Amino acid sequence: MAALPTQQPQFMSNGGRRTHPKDPLIENIEYDQIVVPDKSWKNLFAYMGPGFLVSIAYIDPGNFQTDLQAGAQYKYGLLWIILLASCAALVIQSLAANLGVVTGKHLAEHCRLEYPKVPNFILWIIAEIAIVACDIPEVIGTAFALNMLFKIPLWLGVLITGLSTLVLLLLQQYGVRKLEILITFLVLTIAGCFFAELAYAKPDASEVLQGLFVPQLKGSGATKLAISLLGAMVMPHNLFLHSALVLSRKIPRSVSGIREACAFYLIESGFALLVAFLINISVISVSGAVCNSSNLDPKDLQSCKNLDLNEASFLLRNVLGNWSSKLFAIALLASGQSSTITGTYAGQYVMQGFLDLRLKPWVRNFVTRCLAIVPSLAVAIIGGSSGAGNLIIIASMILSFELPFALIPLLKFTSCKTKMGIYVNSIAISATTWIISSLIMAINIYYLAETLVTSLRESHLKIVGIVFLGFLGVLAMLIYLASIAYLVIRKNKDGSHLIALTASDNRDVVNGHGGETLPREDIVNMQLPQTRNNNDALD
Repeated sequence: MAALPTQQPQFMSNGGRRTHPKDPLIENIEYDQIVVPDKSWKNLFAYMGPGFLVSIAYIDPGNFQTDLQAGAQYKYGLLWIILLASCAALVIQSLAANLGVVTGKHLAEHCRLEYPKVPNFILWIIAEIAIVACDIPEVIGTAFALNMLFKIPLWLGVLITGLSTLVLLLLQQYGVRKLEILITFLVLTIAGCFFAELAYAKPDASEVLQGLFVPQLKGSGATKLAISLLGAMVMPHNLFLHSALVLSRKIPRSVSGIREACAFYLIESGFALLVAFLINISVISVSGAVCNSSNLDPKDLQSCKNLDLNEASFLLRNVLGNWSSKLFAIALLASGQSSTITGTYAGQYVMQGFLDLRLKPWVRNFVTRCLAIVPSLAVAIIGGSSGAGNLIIIASMILSFELPFALIPLLKFTSCKTKMGIYVNSIAISATTWIISSLIMAINIYYLAETLVTSLRESHLKIVGIVFLGFLGVLAMLIYLASIAYLVIRKNKDGSHLIALTASDNRDVVNGHGGETLPREDIVNMQLPQTRNNNDALD
């Protein structure tokens, strides 16, 4: 390969020298690694894994809940949202992977190095709220699955989910590769269950295709569900997780090596998200076909009007048979358990990145799970399955509103030449991603304004109360917009925390004959440094 111009930086991680005891561990030849082989297309199998961990967020119980309601209320009319969100997700997730591959640091670490203390702390709080909001549907979904399979009361199932996830976290001692294999197996299990449901429900293919490619939003209810679908599909914590998981591979620090890694991560993510896309399409199609069937009895018709994860079980049992309900429960259980594992590690990387604080995974899981269990348990006891279903929708909407606070930093970092060098986003990619993020923010703001106006119009408060609540609502929207504007307008720092090597400084690396950057130890073993002997790692 021809040498690059001398002014063009080729970014590499600090070659194992740690300037501070808490700096991320980059190099340790004694540690377990996932090494990329030398042969070109064989590399793809070495890169397989992170995309499937990330894809779990696209098929978690929150997605199933919103998918079921979308199909029941609007048949196939909102399938285009799934197509749009999946395409947007592939582009956005590839940017998160590229950030980690090129810079050797994940998104949360970049935020800590880029933003002042107060904005960084606020971004951390927002990220933690997003993780808890993501965990709530997983808790409730698993509890529903346990109720379907073993008749366990909903409130007791909520408590059991905390213990079950702690048991599964024992897999961390076997390394990230084993966890990736387990998650991939669970994803394929979910796919098999819903493809079987789809084959039995037999939705009309022409109507499904029309729903996929003809956009429509009929009323405020459809807008609310569209926001929930977006929030359930493109999750903020996924951006932090993906940028961290790619650090588990040993990638050659050469132009060709980094480009190949970015390309293979795109292919791998595309395949995993395609499976997730087909699963979501299957759920909506099954729900739409069943709830719009002409031979539904009045009881099943009523179930469709208030469809949640629990009602879906009874509906499928009555219409498609008992085996259909069991398949749905197995898929829901696999989804809930796998989602909680990935959510726990996303939270770990968020805390480590923003605050440079490391907790043992079981401690992190305990804290996050408690924050999710408290509202879930209260709603399960007071509101029952209906209240729990509504809580899932609210959690998905929260995720949609919080997405810009992870997405905008990602777009700015990957469009910054001082951080990405020759791997900076092209003009086309930058334009596409900014359009996608602008559309998401516009839908969120529209729904906020519509909800505020509708709530005030239908309220029975006196004029003083209406004016006061209206003022608070407008103020909240202005703060939301101002926060987004700050992230968009603020200029990135000129300097980079990475070492920039020009072609003249390191011709071997540029020509593809250089050494390799070892993977991040804390990512490879899914255990952060406190669980190991740090003194050994420093030697």
